[in-house]
Amino acid sequence: MRAVAREAASLTLRDLSRRFDDGHLAVDGMNLHVEPGEMIALLGPSGCGKTTTLRMIAGFLAASSGDVLLDGDSILGLPAHRRDMGVVFQSYALFPHLTVARNISFGLEMRRIDKAAAARRVAEMLRLVKLEGFADRLPKSLSGGQQQRVALARALAVHPRLLLLDEPLSNLDAALRQDMAREIRILQRDGGITAIVVTHDQGEAMAMADRLVVMRDGRAEQIGRQEDLYERPATPFVAGFIGQSNLVRGRLDGAALLLPEEARVALAGRYAPGAAACLAVRPESLRLAPAGAPGSRAEGTVKLSTYLGAVLEHVVRLDSGHDLIVRAPALGAEPGRRWAPETRVSLSWDVAAERLFDERDRAIPSRSDGEPAMAEGGNEEWAHLS
Repeated sequence: MRAVAREAASLTLRDLSRRFDDGHLAVDGMNLHVEPGEMIALLGPSGCGKTTTLRMIAGFLAASSGDVLLDGDSILGLPAHRRDMGVVFQSYALFPHLTVARNISFGLEMRRIDKAAAARRVAEMLRLVKLEGFADRLPKSLSGGQQQRVALARALAVHPRLLLLDEPLSNLDAALRQDMAREIRILQRDGGITAIVVTHDQGEAMAMADRLVVMRDGRAEQIGRQEDLYERPATPFVAGFIGQSNLVRGRLDGAALLLPEEARVALAGRYAPGAAACLAVRPESLRLAPAGAPGSRAEGTVKLSTYLGAVLEHVVRLDSGHDLIVRAPALGAEPGRRWAPETRVSLSWDVAAERLFDERDRAIPSRSDGEPAMAEGGNEEWAHLS
C-alpha cells in the first residue's frame, strides 16, 4: 500500500461536554469550528478543560454529550486509531528501543504502507525536521528539542487529516520553546495542515495559532484572533490572561470610577452611574506625568521602577491601595522617563485603551453623549465570535 497525502479537514465541535464519574464537569458545551488549514490554540490555566477537549477530539476519551465532526461527518463512533489524526504528546512518547527512523515509520507500518514508500516518507520527514543525520540514533541520545522534532515527524508522516499537539513545548527551555514554536508554525502553514494545540502559555499560543480559544472552567470564555482578544477582551479574565491588564474594581459615577478611601479614577468614556464595575487597562496604554498634570485620570506614588532592557516598568500605588503596572519604551526615538520611587505622579490614557465590565463580567460600552449605557451581550455571545 502506498502512502497517500490527504486534504486538510475541517473540525467542528457541537455542544461537546465531558462529565467524569465523580461528577466534575470538565468540558461544558464546547462549540468551535476550525477551517481546513487553520491552527487553533486551546489556552487556559490548569484544569480549565483544554486537554480533556483534545483527548475527546483524538478519541482517547469518550464525550458525555455533543459531537465531533471532521468535514461535517461525526467521528464519535470511531476509535482513536481510525480517526486519521497525528498526535504529539507532552512527553513525546517515543519508543526508547527504536531508532529515530523506526519511530517515524511506526504509524506507516501500522497502516501497512509498503517498505519503499515508507522509507521515502521517513527520509522526507527527516529532511523536513532537519534530522537527516539522526536516522539510526536512539531517542536517549537526542536532546529535548531533537526528540520533539522526531515526535512531530512521526505525527506528520501518516498525512493526518488533523494534527493535535498537547503542550508540545513544555519540556523545553525558554529559548528553545520560541524556536520550536516558530518551526512548528512554519511546518503547519507550509503544509496546509489543520491543527489544534493545547497550551497554558499565552506567548506560545499567540505565536503559533490563527485563532485562540481562551477556556475557563470547561467553557470557551472568548474565541478570536490575537488582536481581538488583546485589544477587545470580552471579560476581565481574558483581559488578565492574554497579555497583562490592570484590573480595578469600583462603582461607576458617570465619568468616574469610585474606589475605596474616597479615591476616584476619571474615566475616558461615560457610563451609566451607580453600577459596580471593573476597569481594565493595559500597562503599555498608561502614561505617567508629574502630579497635577492636565488630563490626569488618577494620581499615585511610584513604588518600584525597573529597567527591563527594551522596556521601563513602574509600579504605581493609587491612594485606594490599588497597584497599577505602567510600561514604556526604554529605547528608541522617544524613550520613557524613569521615575524615582516615592515620586507622586499622575496617570492618563485614551478612551480606546479602557474596557469596563459589569458584575456579570459583560463588557459595558462607552457612551460619549452621556446617555445611559447598557451592557453588551454576555460571555456566551462573545465566545462564538471568530
